[in-house]
Amino acid sequence: MSAGLRRKRLLTELITIALILVLVATLSGTLLAEIPVAVVKGSSMLPLLREGDIVIVLKCGPGDIRVGDVIVFKTQTGRLVVHRVVGVKVGEDGTYYYVTQGDNNAFPDFQHFERGLGVPYWRVVGKVASVNDFVFKVPYLGHLALMIRGE
Repeated sequence: MSAGLRRKRLLTELITIALILVLVATLSGTLLAEIPVAVVKGSSMLPLLREGDIVIVLKCGPGDIRVGDVIVFKTQTGRLVVHRVVGVKVGEDGTYYYVTQGDNNAFPDFQHFERGLGVPYWRVVGKVASVNDFVFKVPYLGHLALMIRGE
């Protein structure tokens, strides 16, 4: 197989994967709520994450989330938020609560906390896939999903 044909095949495969990711990101939160990806919207996680980045979300237990992890959680109204954990607390009943804050925000997400402790584990969708502070993301591709969803 010639180098040109290999490049063309690789490009075709990359475009196919990209379109599948956009489709999954578009449908997550609607028909396929359990799809483990999220599209970043807004600038609260700059410079790490930008609007339009697609991140992979991993299910994890409450004790697996630590200070420094980036998590995806649901607000009281069901909107998804992607922010960093800056504190972990355990309530008297054993429930884990996470103090969260956007990297580009001056203050923690007090408006999303319950009982003043933080975001409860039961509202956590998962943590963003990363290794040694390197977050796995697909940049820019989520803009298409945001446009399709009208956001």
